[in-house]
Amino acid sequence: MQIMKARFSGLLGLIGILLMILFTAGSVLQEHSPAKSQEPPVRLIHSVKGSDLFYSYCASCHGSGGKGNGPVAPALVSKMPDLTTIAERSGGIFPAQRIRKVIAGDEILVSHGSRDMPVWGPIFHQVEEDRDLGEVRLQNLTKYLESIQRK
Repeated sequence: MQIMKARFSGLLGLIGILLMILFTAGSVLQEHSPAKSQEPPVRLIHSVKGSDLFYSYCASCHGSGGKGNGPVAPALVSKMPDLTTIAERSGGIFPAQRIRKVIAGDEILVSHGSRDMPVWGPIFHQVEEDRDLGEVRLQNLTKYLESIQRK
C-alpha cells in the first residue's frame, strides 16, 4: 500500500509539472503563431515587474506569499521551499546571483537530485526574442524575491 501511495503521489507531481509545461508551451506557441491581422502580437508577459513575474510563473507552486503553499504544491513530489527564508537559510545574506542562476536554470546541483522546478530563463528570453528583456525579467524576479525575505 505504501508503494502504491508513493507511486500515485509521484504520478500526481509529474502530471502537475507536465500541465505547467504544456500551459507555458501553448502560450509561447500561440504568441509565435502567424498573425491573422496587422495587430501587434500579444505578449506572453505583459510586465517585467518582479511581482508580476512571480504571480504569473511562481505562485502556483510557491504560493502568493512565497511560503511554498501554492495550489499546485500538494500535487508535487518535492515539498516547496519557503522562499521568504532564503536569506535566513544562507546565513542572513540573500544570495542574489545564485537565486538568479537557479531561476534561469544555469545552476543545477547534481547532489540535490533532479530539477523539479521549471527552468524559466529560456522562456523569459524567448517571449520577445530579446535577451535584454529576459535578463531584466530574471533580475527583477530576483529582486522581488529579495524583497519578500522574512526579517
